[in-house]
Amino acid sequence: MVTDAAQRHVVSRLWNDKETRSVIVQIITLVCILLLFGYMVRNAVVNLEAIGKGFSFSFLFQPSNYDINQTFIEYTSRSSHIRATVIGIMNTLAVAVCGIVLATVLGFVLGVMRLSKNWLTAKISYCYIEYVRNVPVLVHILMVHGLLVRVLPTPRNALVVGDGVFLSNRGAQVPKPLYEPLFWVVIAVFIVGVIFAWWFRRYARQLQDRTGRALPVFWVSLASVIGAPLVVYFLLGSPITWEVPVLKGFNFAGGYVLRPEFLALWLALSLYTAAFIGEIVRAGILAVDYGQTEASAALGLSRGRTLNLVVIPQALRVIVPPLTSQYLNLTKNSSLAIAIGYMDIVATIGGISLNQTGREMECMIIVLMLYLILSLLISAFMNWYNKRIKLVER
Repeated sequence: MVTDAAQRHVVSRLWNDKETRSVIVQIITLVCILLLFGYMVRNAVVNLEAIGKGFSFSFLFQPSNYDINQTFIEYTSRSSHIRATVIGIMNTLAVAVCGIVLATVLGFVLGVMRLSKNWLTAKISYCYIEYVRNVPVLVHILMVHGLLVRVLPTPRNALVVGDGVFLSNRGAQVPKPLYEPLFWVVIAVFIVGVIFAWWFRRYARQLQDRTGRALPVFWVSLASVIGAPLVVYFLLGSPITWEVPVLKGFNFAGGYVLRPEFLALWLALSLYTAAFIGEIVRAGILAVDYGQTEASAALGLSRGRTLNLVVIPQALRVIVPPLTSQYLNLTKNSSLAIAIGYMDIVATIGGISLNQTGREMECMIIVLMLYLILSLLISAFMNWYNKRIKLVER
């Protein structure tokens, strides 16, 4: 039988151990936080019931009774609030993904331009970065939206870009693809090509490490990912048709339209974030010791090859961590879309649905959780990529 003195001795020994004490403190802190959070939730539920509201997400299955101007799936005003929420998520993801891609490309170009030995090129990049970074992002969004709506012509005088693409103040009308059953064969070939390109790249790297022989990874990957699907596409008789927009009355019919609100938000967020990414890229390149550049020049590498093979791979270890923050900022800044009428998460479930149903608590919980999930997914991917490119110590 364990005496009280023995129990006190065990507790004292556990508390005096540094690692054990830190775990105990963390557990106690976590329990206190959970209790506080539970108390706040219970208090909110009780207060809502006191005024006759209650706490329920059943409103999500009621008709939304409002329209959404930019949709990627079928939606009407009789659709449910949960479908409107899905539309808002898709619109937010569209802006975030397109914005991240464009901002990354422009940011890398601006960062390299800032370090150019050409005086004019470096100053143009410098002036752009300083101007954009010191103006609020909302002003950029409103300015770009105003330019698109005011400068672009009406649908009757729309600008024709390529074959079947029309630009007007109603947005960009583009052909809509209509897929035939055989098109899925092309998709399957593309997926196989991507898998083969990934395997071939790993094989080529292992072969080069063993023998020093360099295989044409780029051209083989290009042939497997793009060439093979194109060959199958034409052999199957082009199993895809295009619904081209046609002017009818005062607007276009058919095809697919990218609203000026989407274009304005996409361009504004991309141009704004690119300025910050440009400075991150410049700092990352400057962090690479100049001796690396001199060594590659001594080996006979050109400036372009030196940048691609020596400088950028080492600079990425400095660039990626702050780049993650810019991706998160771009995604969260998309919530400003409501200022120009773009229906994202905040405008749908956090705006009109909230006002119609009076479910402030439930709607805000949904919006917060959605942004939290998006941010955690972006952080997880960037952390994985950062770990992948980190310097491997022997």
